[in-house]
Amino acid sequence: MRLLLVEDDVMVASGIKLGLSDAGYAVDWVGSAERALEVLAQEAFDVAVIDIGLPGINGLELTRRLRGSDVESKAMPVLILTARDALQDRVQGLDWGADDYMVKPFELPELLARLRALMRRSQAATSAVLNFGCIELDTAGRRAGARQLPQEGETEGKLLPIDLGPREWTVLEYLLLNAPKPASKEKLLQALTGWDREITPNAVEVYVSRLRSKLEPHGVALRSIRGFGYRLELMPESA
Repeated sequence: MRLLLVEDDVMVASGIKLGLSDAGYAVDWVGSAERALEVLAQEAFDVAVIDIGLPGINGLELTRRLRGSDVESKAMPVLILTARDALQDRVQGLDWGADDYMVKPFELPELLARLRALMRRSQAATSAVLNFGCIELDTAGRRAGARQLPQEGETEGKLLPIDLGPREWTVLEYLLLNAPKPASKEKLLQALTGWDREITPNAVEVYVSRLRSKLEPHGVALRSIRGFGYRLELMPESA
């Protein structure tokens, strides 16, 4: 998932970015609302984390402008960070378009859990476990596997683990959140790298190929859509 972090404190931003990157997010960081508006007028993100106490335009006003503008990410979930625990700040933030807020200082596991919840709501998902066919991806427990049919006496089939590298995980998570709709190759590239373009567009195909070889034995195909991207489909014998 691609996340925009808007935070003017370099030390705080570095810590958040490191933690979120380790959790599999592609994190792009800007230090002001003005820069965020410039970026969001041109690029799309899956979620934004915005500090209230920004220089110039503050985080509340930035959120209000995002909800009232024509930016590509107008509907993206917004989580506000604040050092102020005043009821008025929380109410104003939610009224102006924020989806959630956290008061500093906070623990990284809670931030990750709140981001997962925001992403589920934005994609109409109801659980931390994403499914397609027998494939399961537990975004909270960081476990991937294929659910087998239950045997006699079992209420639930066993989960066969599927070993995924960090970028394979990111690709599968994005595909599952979008399924059955296709995901564009450009969106996948952004979800993998953000501004830190460590891989080329052609390298996306490498991760897709690796992932395909791990899904097909379990009846799930990863189809290429010429000129666009990729989509998960059930193979005929599993439909």
